[in-house]
This record gives sequence, C-alpha cells and structure tokens, in this order.
Amino acid sequence: MNPRQQAIRLELHTNEQVDGIHEIERRIHFLKDYLLHTGSQGYVLGLSGGQDSTLAGKLAQLAINELNAEQESTRFAFIAVRLPYGIQQDEADAQDAIAFIEPNRVITLNIQPAVDAAVRQFAEATGETLKDFHKGNVKARERMKAQYDIAAHYGMLVLGTDHAAEALTGFFTKHGDGACDVAPIYGLNKRQGKQLLQKLGCPEHLYLKKPTADLEDLKPGLPDEEALGLTYDQLDDYLEGKMLSIDAQQKIETRFALTAHKRQGPVTCYDTWWKG
Repeated sequence: MNPRQQAIRLELHTNEQVDGIHEIERRIHFLKDYLLHTGSQGYVLGLSGGQDSTLAGKLAQLAINELNAEQESTRFAFIAVRLPYGIQQDEADAQDAIAFIEPNRVITLNIQPAVDAAVRQFAEATGETLKDFHKGNVKARERMKAQYDIAAHYGMLVLGTDHAAEALTGFFTKHGDGACDVAPIYGLNKRQGKQLLQKLGCPEHLYLKKPTADLEDLKPGLPDEEALGLTYDQLDDYLEGKMLSIDAQQKIETRFALTAHKRQGPVTCYDTWWKG
C-alpha cells in the first residue's frame, strides 16, 4: 500500500474489514445519542430504493424504535421521503425498501414542478438552456431542499447517504445529496454496506442492483460505474488497502484530488488544503 493510499484511507476512516453486527449496533447507538444530544424529534431521509438509502433508513428506524422503547414514548420518529421526478422507473424497489424499513411515516413529494420551474427561469434569465448534467444537480439540490423543509417543520435532522466510495470519488452533488446533518453510513465501502444489509435481512435485489444516481434525462438510469469509469470493486479494494493496477490507482487518486472541494467547507483566505 502506497503512502498516498494509506493517508486517504485514514482521512476517510475506512477499515479493511468490519464486523457487521458490531457496525450495526455502533451506528444505531450513535444515531440515538446524537438525537438526544440535539433535542431533535427524529430523522428525515430521502428514500430512492437503492442500497445506500435503504441501509441508512433501516439504521435510523431501528435507532428510533430503540429510543422510543427505552423512553417508553412515541416521541421520536423517522420520516422516509419519496422524491421522484415525475414517475420513477424503479418505483417498485423504492416501495420494497419502504416495506423493509417500516418507517414511522412516508411523505411523497414530486420534485418535477420545482425543478422544471427552476430550469425554465434559468433559460428566461440567461437566454441559454441549462445542460442536462447540470439539471441533474438541480434535481439533487431540490430533493435536499425538500428534506430540509420537512425536517425544519417537524423539528428533525436530515440524514445523508455518503459512504467511503462516494467520498473517495466525490461522486455526489455539492449542496445536494452531499448535504445533510448526519451521515450514518460514513466510512463504509460499498461491499461493507451490502454486508450490513445482509445481516439486517434486506431483500437481495435492493443491494445487488446496479447503483445509479439517475439524475440525467438524456441518460436515464446511467450506472454509477459507467459514469465514474471505475468499478465499485476497484474503489472498495483501494479503500481496504489492497493493490490495484497503476492506471486504476492513478484514476482514483486524481479524482480524490480534483473533488477535494466537495469534502471541505467554503474556502477562506485562511485555508491551505487546496494548495496540495
């Protein structure tokens, strides 16, 4: 393992192996403790039907269940939010995830009217058409805005789905799915997330499906691995300290450097991290 790989793994808090049961218990305990610390009423999470939101949502609901049982109350709640842009092509998976998680409440909010209005206003203001890729970012940010609206209304915190493979590559929308109050699956790689879902009894098809952000109208359901030019097995191997081809290693480390701004707060004149 080269020194750069070791430093990145340390920064992202990754481990070569995890004990599934221990990780589940540790993260549930963290969610309970932080909720009590903040005095909030629960958690909100956008649920897509993919691996990451299914895992984060299940951990949150288990934490809420334990907290309510320990306090002999029904004060705390987890709200799963469905945020389709029109009709979601894998809606059946989202419903299966909801059935698995059994959230206290489900709210469905169609983001299409807000996104289309924003894109239309951009065109009217600039005389230009927003590129499809950037419209995808509008979708991600509108979804996060909706989650924060719901969280503010009910006195809750917004959960995120950031994990080590996404953090490594910066594969998230800044101020979109990259924004949240709490990141319950941070530090896990993709195969470790699968491991936890297996322990939790999740239906196989939810964590074996090809991951996709599904943000681009012109490339619906574009697989993450195709967009990245890297496989999750390569990313997970890197995060676990294994050797990769020189080409794959360089691609990963280049992406990590180029996306450093996504893992930082706003840059000020006091910051030096961006100078390398």
